[in-house]
Amino acid sequence: MQAAVWYRARDLRVESVAIPHIEEPHQVKVKVAACGICGSDLHEYSAGPIFIPVDEPHPLSQQRAPIIMGHEFAGEVVEVGERVTRVKPGDRVAIEPILSPHRDGSYLMERYNLTPLLGFHGLSGGGGGFSEYTVVGEHMVHRMPDALSYEQGALVEPAAVGLHAVRQSSLKAGDSAVVFGAGPIGLMVIESLKAAGAADIYAVELSAVRRQKATDLGATALDPQEGDVVARIHDLTRGGTDFAFEVTGIPAVLNQAINSTHAGGETVVVSIWETQAAFQPNDLVIKERTMKGIIAYRHVYPAVMALMEQGYYRAEDLITARIPLDDIVEKGFETLLNDKSQVKIIVQP
Repeated sequence: MQAAVWYRARDLRVESVAIPHIEEPHQVKVKVAACGICGSDLHEYSAGPIFIPVDEPHPLSQQRAPIIMGHEFAGEVVEVGERVTRVKPGDRVAIEPILSPHRDGSYLMERYNLTPLLGFHGLSGGGGGFSEYTVVGEHMVHRMPDALSYEQGALVEPAAVGLHAVRQSSLKAGDSAVVFGAGPIGLMVIESLKAAGAADIYAVELSAVRRQKATDLGATALDPQEGDVVARIHDLTRGGTDFAFEVTGIPAVLNQAINSTHAGGETVVVSIWETQAAFQPNDLVIKERTMKGIIAYRHVYPAVMALMEQGYYRAEDLITARIPLDDIVEKGFETLLNDKSQVKIIVQP
């Protein structure tokens, strides 16, 4: 079969690999129907390795680079292990790609995304969604409602990041929030804020196309190139927002996010970072602000799919291109690096 294999930064190759087979009783073989290119994938392609194991095999997958990429995906179950009970061949499933200790078809930790062994199927070995077939554990598959397309299924993973970020915040219905970065995850955070009942949502984004996407989803979009964006937020909100969500991974933006909130406000850092970021601790201390980070998600896939059935996280609002696997480098990764009007590109193996 064909698969996109990461060898090193800027070296992603579409090549023939062996079709994977079920080797354990709680495994599920999936024929991939749609797989999104994630911001984390982009980081690995442009400046990795970050999650990709290079020097030593990942302790759970027992693999290291070169590895097959792709972790935002959905597909059809084509084979199951002898002890699988949650799905059967023919079922349509969205994949929760977190690698965390598991046994008998279940994660072992309640907060399984916080394991020190954290990895991701499609980033840390074990196969991936940028391929025709892949094998995952039973604990990683979620049956999709009939109303959801495979493309919607591929959006469950990034939507789960946005929903987890909002659920881990202290936000209550009627609060205000600003999202820095209106790329795929930023837009998912906006949708999650709407679902959580945020009254006023602002989005700060350089790209005019992405600002329009944020506006279409109900946010007030601001161009950070037009003056002091923090001052503008304070003017619009009469003193700052209740919450800020940082979704860019840019050090200067972290400072903007912190200072866009009022005294006692909260900043949630959603980004994966390629470099260190400095900030003035007094911006937290003197204003009694708080800052917290989130990684991935846990226990939210069913909630995401239920919200999708209600009209949230719509594929037509987020997907800007669909490409075959053979075009993943030039029309996928390189396009996303150079064209910020793109939001979510779906690869169809």
